[in-house]
Amino acid sequence: KNVNIIIPADMSPETQTVDGNDAISPKPLTFHSEFDKFLLLNILIQRSSHKEFPYLFGLHADLPAYNMNGKVKILMMNERIHDEFLKILAEELIPAMGCTEPIALAYAGARAREVLGCLPDRVIAYCSGNMIKNVRCVTIPNSESMVGIEAGVMLGIVGGNASKCMEVLEDLTDEDRKTAAAMLRDGVCTVEYLDSEIPLHIILELHKDASVVTLEIRYDHTNITKITKDEEVIFSSDHKEGGCSLADRSLLSVDNIKDFADQVPLKDIHELLDRVIIHNMNIAYEGMAGSYGLGIGKIIKESYPDGVAVRMKAYAAAGSEARMGGCDMPVMINSGSGNQGIASSVPVIVYARENNICQERLYRALAFSSLLTIYQKEFIGKLSAFCGAVSASCASGAAITYLVGGTLEQIKNTIGNVLANIPGIICDGAKISCAAKIATSLDAAMMAHYLAMNGRAYQADSGILQEDAGETISCVGYIGKEGMKQTDKEIIKIMLQ
Repeated sequence: KNVNIIIPADMSPETQTVDGNDAISPKPLTFHSEFDKFLLLNILIQRSSHKEFPYLFGLHADLPAYNMNGKVKILMMNERIHDEFLKILAEELIPAMGCTEPIALAYAGARAREVLGCLPDRVIAYCSGNMIKNVRCVTIPNSESMVGIEAGVMLGIVGGNASKCMEVLEDLTDEDRKTAAAMLRDGVCTVEYLDSEIPLHIILELHKDASVVTLEIRYDHTNITKITKDEEVIFSSDHKEGGCSLADRSLLSVDNIKDFADQVPLKDIHELLDRVIIHNMNIAYEGMAGSYGLGIGKIIKESYPDGVAVRMKAYAAAGSEARMGGCDMPVMINSGSGNQGIASSVPVIVYARENNICQERLYRALAFSSLLTIYQKEFIGKLSAFCGAVSASCASGAAITYLVGGTLEQIKNTIGNVLANIPGIICDGAKISCAAKIATSLDAAMMAHYLAMNGRAYQADSGILQEDAGETISCVGYIGKEGMKQTDKEIIKIMLQ
């Protein structure tokens, strides 16, 4: 009597009715007898093109439970959304050591050195303004406190393992660090400003005697678009922005994200989200226990009245500060950013644990928060003058509304309440004060959540708010990507003075 039946969208209409009732109606379908139920299930087995029959009728124990009252509620699970959203999560939730921009430089250096076949005697790193902005102030992990573009490049060249992608510096040895430091003292690496409209843009030149290798990365941290050796093209790709993604991101919407989070079998997401929980909470604990930056997490926890919102801010900020301060523990990043990965997961995990919310519900809330962060960043881009802590904290606030059983309207109101408040926080580069921006953004996200759960929401046409949360997200994204281009240039100009 308690069966969730999931009907794929591609089933023919004649297989979707029992006793004249439309099986994809959002209304519960009443079975007049056990035989009717048996008949429907057998029709589905015989007629459906779905490749996994148990998933078809949702007989997994890990599907969300509903109070049927003797009725079967028919759920619509679009197989394409299911598959594409899993691909999106796999593409964006990946491990990385340290701030991702210096790691991208190290990855580029390691890969270029592989092609050159030896250590170079001269290196030129051409970097876009956003790359310079996000590298100059952060400590590189596993480097014994090295900072800067030259250090990131040389560490990758000397001891990086390009096969480990965003964990390229994991295997550095003392000898590697000494060699890189000596080459830096000798002035082997120089940096040039790359005047490019692409925010994430790197061109490395490695010279050895008469031989030269050139490697170019565009749009994404590991998206190599061209490698040449002695003017011969070794590799070329025409991937444009978002082109390195294999998933269809046009399906992302608040409604679809919620449907996916509600219905995805836990077996499809729990391994990935377990890594998010383990890695991101580990660095949060390290930030609280260690000596990084200003010790913001400990100060928040000790100075504010005790409560779950305070602990959410404290642990998320502490994780960010440790990461920016050179901690070599990996973080599961989101949309190319470890701070976004932390801000979209740690608050949700802390809230669930503090309120004894079951693990299944936590997994679903983390899937929701992760996808909502990705959805917002699709409009903004990987790097811009818009602070990514806002997007990730907005997603955490909405995920907490989801976690406590909020309606779709309340979730959308949480999003609107956040974006009515703090869409103007600028990104002035990666550094330890990113932790403070995460704490501030989470404070706004929790206020937005409490307002929404009390039936309060800012209305459309209040500033930049639109009728629908998705429209508001796209408008904020347009401001962050297009409207703040000149702001970005002015920020970089000030930082380089």
